[in-house]
Amino acid sequence: MDVKDARYELTAVRPEQYPKTGLPEIAFAGRSNVGKSSAINCLVSKKNLARVGSTPGKTREINFYNVNGKLYFVDLPGYGYAKVSKKEKLSWGQMAETYFNSRKELVLVLLLVDIRHEPTEDDKVMYNWLLQTQTPHIVLACKSDKISRSRIATRIEEISKALMTPENVPVIPFSSQSGQGRNETWKEIQRITGL
Repeated sequence: MDVKDARYELTAVRPEQYPKTGLPEIAFAGRSNVGKSSAINCLVSKKNLARVGSTPGKTREINFYNVNGKLYFVDLPGYGYAKVSKKEKLSWGQMAETYFNSRKELVLVLLLVDIRHEPTEDDKVMYNWLLQTQTPHIVLACKSDKISRSRIATRIEEISKALMTPENVPVIPFSSQSGQGRNETWKEIQRITGL
């Protein structure tokens, strides 16, 4: 997709604060510091649209980014960051859960995992929820520039096996640095949204 206009629109912590436009929404889910904000920036070809935190766990609300006036990219709070209190972790989890359970505009979830590591228990819980609720989704195996090209196919296979992804769900090697996987991700977004 040719992104002509991408802009931050609003931050929400409760459903009544979500946008009222009815545009389709693509949510970015994954553990803290997996690269959700960087992936958003890469997909819209803007360096600083989504704030990339130097400290993991920086996204503590839900951020909505308007893309071409046709859809929203939704940056959800990351899970699994060890250095926050249990109470704070719980509130982030509830915020994301409320969004997932109440948002009819949600058409696709991009689950981001780190290509270098086995998916975490949190990743597996999130993925099982996507399967059980039959929420359309794809998996982005981020930071593919951090491993040798010869290892990518093996890692994709291992991630697919660990998450038990159905055959029709792509696991795309993705790098915000090199742009690997950008076009494939947009193709999937367009296929699922019809945009």
